[in-house]
Amino acid sequence: MPFSVQPVDTEPPSEQPGASPTLMGEISVKKDISEMSLAFVGAGKMAQAMAKGFLAAGVVKADHITATAPSCRSQDTLEGIGCQFTHNNKEAVANSDIIFLSVKPHVLPGVLQEIAPVVTKRHLMVSVAAGVPLQFLEEKLPPKSRVIRVMPNTPCVVRQGASVYVPGSHVEKEDSEIIKSLLSSLGYCSESNEGMISAVTGLAGSGPAYAFTAIDALADGGVKMGLPRELSIKLAAQTLLGASKMVLETGKHPMQLKDDVCSPGGTTIYAIHKLESGGFRNLLIDAVEGACLRADAIAKKAK
Repeated sequence: MPFSVQPVDTEPPSEQPGASPTLMGEISVKKDISEMSLAFVGAGKMAQAMAKGFLAAGVVKADHITATAPSCRSQDTLEGIGCQFTHNNKEAVANSDIIFLSVKPHVLPGVLQEIAPVVTKRHLMVSVAAGVPLQFLEEKLPPKSRVIRVMPNTPCVVRQGASVYVPGSHVEKEDSEIIKSLLSSLGYCSESNEGMISAVTGLAGSGPAYAFTAIDALADGGVKMGLPRELSIKLAAQTLLGASKMVLETGKHPMQLKDDVCSPGGTTIYAIHKLESGGFRNLLIDAVEGACLRADAIAKKAK
């Protein structure tokens, strides 16, 4: 079966244990999400990416999104796309339906203490803070708060993100459907269990940085061999994009697709030999493991 998850009219993949993949536009919920108000407590890169993605998808109105931050660094960006901006976390939470907790993990405990007095049964709390477990979030918020943990990534900004979410113990079915609908508008979305979230962080959450580094390195190779920088970057980025779509849409294993490019005695197999000699695979595996272990370490501090 193809791995494709992007086209709306494609049949969804069969469910795997511990995961429930979702396609863009697949979910229908009772509540009109476009009429709901969202608050991003923390207005950094991830919050901006999600807000821009929601607006590009047309699932939320710009004036229904409020972002908060202690500084004004992101104010122009967010107000420039029609969102509201404030320094008042409690006010933003009190006036919103869905709250995205998008601050750094070490900042989150103080933010939870600050906003807890205004959190009510109305609010659906969504944490995108890496490494912070649901139990910690539920303990710091009022009893029976509806909390969902999400690990998105920055390609959400172009609606090509990869997100995993884990419902908390008091989350209702409709809450999960709302989050599925929102995240599916940003790309691939899958429900998972919390035991997998650190691995998701290491692979997908941090993964765009690995891809950007690979694009930069490939472009450097092109420049070294005489190509203009701009052309090199475009060729490298398009090559990774095309290769990714082949994996998602053909259903072939990545190694089979690699073998299809490697003609006997040709240029590509010589290049692959160089990558293998340099430990290319091990470096990527170690990168995922390193990010995963760091997420685990953050989780232990939060307990």
